[in-house]
Amino acid sequence: MSDIRRAIDAVWRIESAKIIAVLTRMVRDVGLAEEFAQDALVSALEHWPAAGMPDQPVAWLMTVAKRRALDHLRRQKIIDRTHERFGRELEDEQQHMLDQDFESALDREIDTGQSVNIDDDWLRLVFIACHPVLTAEAQVALTLRLLGGLSTDEISRAFLVAEATIAQRIVRAKRILKEAHAPFELPSKEELQDRLTSVLAVLYLIFNEGYAATKGHDWMRPALCEEALRLGRILAELMPQEPEVHGLVALMEIQASRFHARTDAAGTPILLLDQDRSRWDHLLIHRGLTALKRAEKVGKGYGPYALQAAIASCHARAYRAELTDWARISLLYDALAALTPSPIIELNRAVAISMVSGPAQGLAIVDDLMDEPALRNYHLLSSVRGDFLFKLERYAEAQREFQHAAELTLNSRERGLLLARAAQCVMKGRVGRYS
Repeated sequence: MSDIRRAIDAVWRIESAKIIAVLTRMVRDVGLAEEFAQDALVSALEHWPAAGMPDQPVAWLMTVAKRRALDHLRRQKIIDRTHERFGRELEDEQQHMLDQDFESALDREIDTGQSVNIDDDWLRLVFIACHPVLTAEAQVALTLRLLGGLSTDEISRAFLVAEATIAQRIVRAKRILKEAHAPFELPSKEELQDRLTSVLAVLYLIFNEGYAATKGHDWMRPALCEEALRLGRILAELMPQEPEVHGLVALMEIQASRFHARTDAAGTPILLLDQDRSRWDHLLIHRGLTALKRAEKVGKGYGPYALQAAIASCHARAYRAELTDWARISLLYDALAALTPSPIIELNRAVAISMVSGPAQGLAIVDDLMDEPALRNYHLLSSVRGDFLFKLERYAEAQREFQHAAELTLNSRERGLLLARAAQCVMKGRVGRYS
């Protein structure tokens, strides 16, 4: 790939969401907006290799895309009706592009590198991509496509779903938004919290899939984590008074700090308590703790994401595993379970309690979860139970749990780890039998 092509790809990945956001405001159709932005990208691929990179590549792309949008509006015979609106908006943004001839003003924009203020547009696009009329799967695909700048092929490979399936989800999502006449505006104050909850849930889901891949050969997909974290950081800058935005960013920063320590050179998973903590990224830890302080400052107590970040911070502050403040972690899980009760939170709480009060206490909680429908095919339930049984030297039972967990997981790296734990149980049982 040429240097110019790599530069274009980098600009597009970083700036495409801004361009699409501005165009969506103009044409009120996210599908058309992406199409016009893609037209600008094609023009760049055609012209920049020969002419060289312009001094203001984003302004160049924005201008070409706007021209495509205006051509469309003219064809739809609504340009006269929109002149006044566009002029007012762009004047507020100090563009003055419609004072005289519109086309010559666009040319001036290329020359001067002027660009619109995209913060509000970007924020609106976030809420469109996570609109409640869309399924969670569609929200994830559309967010990664529009805001992450990922191609359908990249998204399909990240989630190990057929590219045609991802493409269909994106096309369907755009159609649903168009048919629903989804307004390109921020939700009302009454709707904001529910909509923001959906936005944060999508970013959380994307990050978690990158942090511990559901299926496939790789245990982690860092690119997904990086996209979720990048989008979260932008959202935190645009919504500085929302504590849970800072809480989620804090959680992602601290979790991401462990990437280099989570696998060995061969890609084999290394569990949290066995990791070399000197390999943790202390800059990311510092950023996470700072974001957690912001959540605390602007909020009235911790929300669910901030509580999880506070739990992660207990691990981050312990430079050796044995120094972890499990008593505080247990109390934080109590608060999280009271705020958002769920079987998975209860399973995690059982781990924390076992570290404070012993594996028998944790096992008692897990045994109460065995008939929970939501956890019927959740491999970590058997994995955690197997770990408690192993610590209680009930090796035959532990081996069966690890074996069952290995059968349930769809990730080959995790399966290998669980089978190794099962084999360890067999060896321990033999030693105990002949000792």
